[in-house]
Amino acid sequence: MNLTDRQIQLLRAIIEEYIETAQPVGSETVERKHGLAVSPATIRNEMVALTKEGYLKKPHASAGRIPTPMALKYYVHHLLETENLPVSEEVSVKQQIWDVRHKKQQLLREATRALAQKSNMLSLVVTDQGELYYAGAANILDFPEFYDIDLTRNLLLLLDKISFWQNIFRQPVGEDPFYLIVGEDFGGEAMFTTCGMLYAKFRVQDETGMIGVIGPCRLRYRRLIPMIRYFGELLTEIGR
Repeated sequence: MNLTDRQIQLLRAIIEEYIETAQPVGSETVERKHGLAVSPATIRNEMVALTKEGYLKKPHASAGRIPTPMALKYYVHHLLETENLPVSEEVSVKQQIWDVRHKKQQLLREATRALAQKSNMLSLVVTDQGELYYAGAANILDFPEFYDIDLTRNLLLLLDKISFWQNIFRQPVGEDPFYLIVGEDFGGEAMFTTCGMLYAKFRVQDETGMIGVIGPCRLRYRRLIPMIRYFGELLTEIGR
């Protein structure tokens, strides 16, 4: 489906509203807050069309819509305008890991901690040789999606399963400086349809790996993408 300009504006509005609120988005909310200059009835019709094409879905017992993984990927790769990480943040991260740059395990462990602190997310590093580091696990409790104790328990249990994350790492997900895993991309695990992971690849001492964050699929992409991208580039730069 080739989206019209109005559908693109509507999709952007729904996704950004959902990222902020974690709630299904209705036509009245879009009309009131996002100024598309069309009636709620027109918005509803366009939402139905976007739902039929797989960009939106209607949660049970809700009049609103939420974006699908396909919509989130479209948003990240085609609609999102990101900025570079502020220089002050770059300097702060570099200072935190600089002294251990020649000690691979300490470098990766400290980079994981730094990312958790800067992002306020659960951060993860996995290497192709089977090393796994994570930090900030308690941060996922800041998101209402993880009030579901079964979801949270299963995600935390996976943090000890290196093979699961290595399989994700090996997926052919493109050539971008950052990578997005959402919903069914998590190896078909039905439990994780509301989850998202954003990561970058790196190379340290001839070993490749990924560093990223895990949370709900409605990650704060505008803020996190430049941060993740910088961590990947920095590890590759100083870990030679």
